[in-house]
Amino acid sequence: MYKRFDLTSDKRYTLNQAALNVIQDVDSPIAIDVFLEGEDFPSEFRRLQIETRQLLEEFSAYNNNITFNFLNPIKDEATRTRNIKQLQARGLTPMQLSVQDNGKLSQDIVFPWALASYNEQTVIIPLIKNKIGASQQELVSNSVQHLEYAFADGFSKLVNPKRRKIAILKGNGQLENKHIASFIKTLRPYYLIAPFTLDSVAKRSQETLEKIKDYDLIISAKPTQAFSEKEKLVLDQYTMNGGKSLWLIDAVAMDKDSLYNESGRNFATTRALNLTDFFFKYGARINPVLVSTLYSAPITLAMGEGSESQFNHLRWPYSPLANSKSKHPIVNNLNLVKFDFANQIDTLKNSISKTILLQSESLSRLEGTPREISLEMVTKEPIKESFNKGPQNLAVLLEGEFTSVYNNRIKPFNLLEEKNKSAPTKMILIADGDVIKNEMGRKGPEELGFDRWTGKTYGNKEFLLNAVNYLLDDDGLINIRSKEINIAFLDPEKIAKTKTKWQFINIALPLLFLGVFGFIFNLLRRKKYKK
Repeated sequence: MYKRFDLTSDKRYTLNQAALNVIQDVDSPIAIDVFLEGEDFPSEFRRLQIETRQLLEEFSAYNNNITFNFLNPIKDEATRTRNIKQLQARGLTPMQLSVQDNGKLSQDIVFPWALASYNEQTVIIPLIKNKIGASQQELVSNSVQHLEYAFADGFSKLVNPKRRKIAILKGNGQLENKHIASFIKTLRPYYLIAPFTLDSVAKRSQETLEKIKDYDLIISAKPTQAFSEKEKLVLDQYTMNGGKSLWLIDAVAMDKDSLYNESGRNFATTRALNLTDFFFKYGARINPVLVSTLYSAPITLAMGEGSESQFNHLRWPYSPLANSKSKHPIVNNLNLVKFDFANQIDTLKNSISKTILLQSESLSRLEGTPREISLEMVTKEPIKESFNKGPQNLAVLLEGEFTSVYNNRIKPFNLLEEKNKSAPTKMILIADGDVIKNEMGRKGPEELGFDRWTGKTYGNKEFLLNAVNYLLDDDGLINIRSKEINIAFLDPEKIAKTKTKWQFINIALPLLFLGVFGFIFNLLRRKKYKK
């Protein structure tokens, strides 16, 4: 008989059933190389190392085809530089650590990554969960909480063939492929992806509807041209047949690039997409107003003239940084998500379940359109009292049985099979198309969420990937992200201050007790045998 008991209060060593389902039928070796070996790690990273080892032991105990090995790629000085270059070429970037010893601070590097191989396939598994502004302890705490999902997700990529199909909608002025390239690259290991153009709806409406039903999810990334009634009916009936959808909508026509002109200004106007009644029927409304907030990402502008000019990071209220206090698996333990000229979402009362995924911070305000936006505002001190509208909804999850937009209405074309009530399905609305947009660098598309001016990486890619995984995940793998693990760390400053005291207690005091005991013992022994 074989049995393991988890005596921890937060059940950190009890693997989620969804994670176990991924590996239960694995009948050939999964070999894992973990680059988290070293003697000079700070205490926080030693904790991450221990937690990683213990987690892999749990996976290995469940299925002995899972084997793992901890490596230190930079231990040997002779091969250190070569190994670093090889790992970076594979996308494993090193991380710089602050190591505190006896009150002294030094710098070291570590590779917080693992490589898992199975049947001649290899995936990269990140061990660090980045979060802007987090301390080293908070970083490790977030990472430990993320470990089970990271490994289960990596194993799923190896052992589960692609079976879900995603359609990237085209034909209504959506973002070009180069601007969504980073996110599509992220999705490819999981799903089958293809573009789907709605232009054919005008002449072959029913045929287009039958074709789009083959897809499990549709993504519409920042459409700029209005949807026709025929296109809306096709999309509505797709939802009625249980199709999932991810909408990234700009209800206001305004882009940061449009401000980079001689005057440094432009007008924000309402963008007519003919989708208001579409989302209203489902229980949400994207309002044509701009959300501005004091808690936002900066804008980088060149200040000065000629060779004297410098790039400065300036306050920019139209790039809200959104967070969530929700424990929903899509946003749990998520880095800040960057928006640009975001709009506000209202939720309406109906039978559909609504979950607010992302909101702006409380110091926010709403600005109507049309409105002139000027770069000159970066030189003016904002009036804090005017940002008094509280948190504004920026992303909403809708779940349930939807009622057709065209229920009891004349249809723009005749349907072979009309449905006015959907099967249980899901939809996510994001009130900004730029959330999915990657920047273009000299070598091509930049990583989604990366700001090359500040060097920060926001949580856009992870948020969208979680959203897609949740919409399509029948196995519940995404729910592992909701697991809460409480990590307790020692205070390094307190350790440095009280080091001598605890050394005395742990080393000198036992010797003192031993000496006193020996003296008394010998004294009593002499008295006993002296007689």
